[in-house]
Amino acid sequence: MLFSPLTLGQLELPNRLVMAPLTRLRAGEKGVPGPLLAEHYRQRASLGLIVSEGTYPTPAGQAYPGQPGIVTEEQVAGWKKVTDAVHAEGGHMFAQIMHGGRVSHSDITGGVEIVAPSAVAIDGVVRTPAGKKPYPVPHALTTDELPMVIQEIVNASLNAIEAGFDGVELHSANGYLLHEFLSPNSNVRTDSYGGSPENRARFVIETVNAVVAALGANRVGLRISPEHNVQGIAETDAADVRATYEVLVDSIASLNLAYLSILHHEPTGELVQDLRERFGGPFLVNTGFGVITTKEEAVTLVADGHADAVVVGRPAIANPDLARRWKESLPLNEPDPSTFYAEGATGYTDYPAYQG
Repeated sequence: MLFSPLTLGQLELPNRLVMAPLTRLRAGEKGVPGPLLAEHYRQRASLGLIVSEGTYPTPAGQAYPGQPGIVTEEQVAGWKKVTDAVHAEGGHMFAQIMHGGRVSHSDITGGVEIVAPSAVAIDGVVRTPAGKKPYPVPHALTTDELPMVIQEIVNASLNAIEAGFDGVELHSANGYLLHEFLSPNSNVRTDSYGGSPENRARFVIETVNAVVAALGANRVGLRISPEHNVQGIAETDAADVRATYEVLVDSIASLNLAYLSILHHEPTGELVQDLRERFGGPFLVNTGFGVITTKEEAVTLVADGHADAVVVGRPAIANPDLARRWKESLPLNEPDPSTFYAEGATGYTDYPAYQG
């Protein structure tokens, strides 16, 4: 089943392996994808679907130095060369649109103010071009500002289609802006976008609907990570988590999105599978950062009906031909974590395909 085709939106995927959105920070100071990114993604085109690294939709949304954007004409042109390279190999690629929210610093955004649902800083330090600094207290977005942020995400999504992507994945996971609205510790608003699960889900629901209106539902996926308590997120009340994500998924189910992608440490658990049933469409699972997904796990998740496709990260970093290696039970390259967030080709485009 893992190596059988899957219809996803307007695409027919050759297999059910999806390359996870992987932050690699190789787009330079201006966030422009260059030949190195084109080669990296081209090498991995045999995976059923590639989801790009998180790509910022507005300068305020840049979370990391070296992260690519999809705002300027130069960035769009850079991504067009990437998608052309992937498509030339017969691959499919979605752009992950990621607004970093409070996971950033003005030293990273070029002086642009950091924004979030509420004026609550992450407890910790952020790595900036000038060294490690405490996370700043973000500007709490006003109700009047929220439509403008949604429009920035819509514009970036339209830019992604112009750049040749087959669709976009909206990043509502891992502690970034959309996730910050869902979590009760990062969203302490008292207006219609805060408080109850229904209110905290509202901004994500409105964003998804706006992007669907612009692109069509078959070109839009959503990524969520309930209970993934990273980067200052604290979703620790199980009943509240369930209520919040049930509201979110119930509210978007009728849109018929291309897919819902969920990162969770228990993909076969009650919460995840309940959300799958509520969504009713193509369902992707990713087991999280803690454990590297194995072939056996991926095969079982699809064969047992817990997922339609499996999202993999580190195995795809080290094995550009992962689909072939897993299908033919070939030995794997081991990923080198010291090069995950480095510069240049080392640990990025120099992992060899299997010879033989």
